[in-house]
Amino acid sequence: MVIKSAVLDIVCGITSKIPDTGLPEVAFAGKSNVGKSSLINGLMNRKALARTSAQPGKTQTINFYKINDELDLVDLPGYGYARVTPAEKEKWGKMIENYLHTSHNLKAVFLLIDIRHDPSANDRQMYEWILHNGYEPIIIATKLDKLKRSQVQKNLKAIREGLQLRKGTTVIPYSAETKQGRDEIWELIESLTGGEPSEEA
Repeated sequence: MVIKSAVLDIVCGITSKIPDTGLPEVAFAGKSNVGKSSLINGLMNRKALARTSAQPGKTQTINFYKINDELDLVDLPGYGYARVTPAEKEKWGKMIENYLHTSHNLKAVFLLIDIRHDPSANDRQMYEWILHNGYEPIIIATKLDKLKRSQVQKNLKAIREGLQLRKGTTVIPYSAETKQGRDEIWELIESLTGGEPSEEA
């Protein structure tokens, strides 16, 4: 995907109506500190369009990033951050569920898991929840550069077993440092949204 333009187009809060832009959407879900903003910035070839933060749990809205006026990358609020009150967590959960239920344009959900750790109870719950809402999540195993190469296959196996992934589920290791996995993720997005494969930006 050649990135000609990437803009933060729409920000949805708890009371906002889910927009219908008419563009295909792919959504990204994951724990607060899993590297979601870094992944989205990496996909867009931008350094800081999606705000990364030293304070996990900062994304409290659903953010729509419009790419080339052709599709939206949708950043869902991070989950599992301990300092957030139960009431706040419940609000975010309802916001995500509302989006998964009501978006007319959602083509796929990517679930980000930190490759260094076994999936948490929150990760497992989110995986089941995405399945329950009718989507087959694609797993992105983030922070690949933090592992030795010899550990990668063992840790990918731990993710598959920890989430009890359905047979055939795609798992893509990704590094925000080296951008390994970026091309593979874009190829998947383009095949799911009907975009034409194109030269790397």
